[in-house]
Amino acid sequence: MSNKLNSSMSLAKPDALNITTKQKIALAIGSIGLVILALALFNTNFPNKGLFLTLALGLITVGTVFYSREAYLTKLEGIKNDGVWFKSISSRGIGGWILGVVLTSFYIVLYFFPKYLGLGQNGEANTGLIALFDPLSKLLSGRDASQWFVYGTLYTIAILAFGYKFILKYRHNRYQQLRTISVMFFQLGFAFLIPEFMYVMNNDLPYYDLKSIWPLNYYIFDQWSVKGFISNGTIGLALLLFGIISIFVITPFLTYKYGKRWYCSWVCGCGGLAETAGDSFRQLSSKKLYAWKIERWLIHLVLVFSVVMTTAMVYSYLGTDSSKYWLTKGVFISLVIAFLTLVFAGVMYFKGKELAKDAKYGAISLFAVITLLLVMHFTSTTDHLFFVKGSALRSAYGIYIGSIFSGVIGTGFYPILGSRSWCRFGCPMAAILGFQQRLFSKFRITTNGGQCISCGNCSNSCEMGIDVRHYAQKGENIVRSSCVGCGICSAVCPRGVLKLENDSMKGRINSNDILLGNDVDLMNYVNQK
Repeated sequence: MSNKLNSSMSLAKPDALNITTKQKIALAIGSIGLVILALALFNTNFPNKGLFLTLALGLITVGTVFYSREAYLTKLEGIKNDGVWFKSISSRGIGGWILGVVLTSFYIVLYFFPKYLGLGQNGEANTGLIALFDPLSKLLSGRDASQWFVYGTLYTIAILAFGYKFILKYRHNRYQQLRTISVMFFQLGFAFLIPEFMYVMNNDLPYYDLKSIWPLNYYIFDQWSVKGFISNGTIGLALLLFGIISIFVITPFLTYKYGKRWYCSWVCGCGGLAETAGDSFRQLSSKKLYAWKIERWLIHLVLVFSVVMTTAMVYSYLGTDSSKYWLTKGVFISLVIAFLTLVFAGVMYFKGKELAKDAKYGAISLFAVITLLLVMHFTSTTDHLFFVKGSALRSAYGIYIGSIFSGVIGTGFYPILGSRSWCRFGCPMAAILGFQQRLFSKFRITTNGGQCISCGNCSNSCEMGIDVRHYAQKGENIVRSSCVGCGICSAVCPRGVLKLENDSMKGRINSNDILLGNDVDLMNYVNQK
């Protein structure tokens, strides 16, 4: 028995829960797997790489599974906050900062210094950690591993192992179980196995993660990628067309039906990792007003950057002679500007009043994009765009957005900024889906203000920084561009106040439809319902 003097007057135990003996054993098992990977990183020559890789990944998975079963199956189903704000690793304590530094360092090395992971240079054989993964890579695709194969394998293991933990934690909620199984399936099948099998069937096809849609897969419209698809006949052309149809048809339709949750919470690998491996850090997402203001500006600036960079990337390899090919530089720029103008005009016509002052910011953004595109068109040369070498410009998006923001910051800062900092502040796909969700999606989270007890579980668990309690207390529907529809706010509500719905557009946004004193004629209100 502990002799520690506890002067807290809280009815709930304020200290972090101690882990059990079985959980310590599980941690030890998982740690052995990590030690094997660490030894490989320092060029330990294992006699049988396939065996030791299996041991490492197996022990990490088994340790996570055993720890999760002991943590949740020994308790009743339901809400379990379990002192997350009293644990060093989940409350920005020393443990959290150490983990953040380790994750960030790994991403920096992975993206910019893969030779330190053992990637073979100039045709040389792999060494170190990457060499440990060679047997698995050869088994799946017949080629040596790369740093991306190592990352993809660890990424998939993390989603599968922590996905099982997530399912146990929210086993009282069928919605959470189904969507977690969904992200596990899409990560294992579409992001990891299918691209490897596609390489075996046709190694001339560019890498293509079928579930990754522009602007996340910005590389699909790069010159080498387009040439690779076109030169591979029907299957290549079909994949390229599927990518284009995904942008203009599939994405808007599914967002209209189900909101952005169909992708961000059921399909996306970034969201899948955030929901599973990052679940312990979801409460760290800031709910402050200034964070929301930064979010709005930053994510839409990234979207503008993505549109301009993608347009510039395609523009850089188009010609000017219409007799050779109809899609010239001038035609392409005209089509892009016409499409953006048409979208803006449609939004203003149908949703101008609803957007209010945001319409002004939209107009400014459109003007900025068009101006940049015209400047690019009239100042470009054979090798330079925006007075910058075309090859350097084409790699800018991949480096600053695809690598630094989404990887180094987005995942490395889980223990500091919360599990969805990339999704919230930087993902251009989330910006597009959020725009569509706000304007014409049938999805909303309905609330019953009369049942709310202001416990704050919903806001604490929102990884997108939405103060859900603010809406619940007023009985106001939650229709936010940033909401990914994960449903955790509903899952942790002890009173059933929150409900995820796909209904008609009428009455979706009801900010003025709140019963306050004598502001509403109750009989008219009841009759309308």
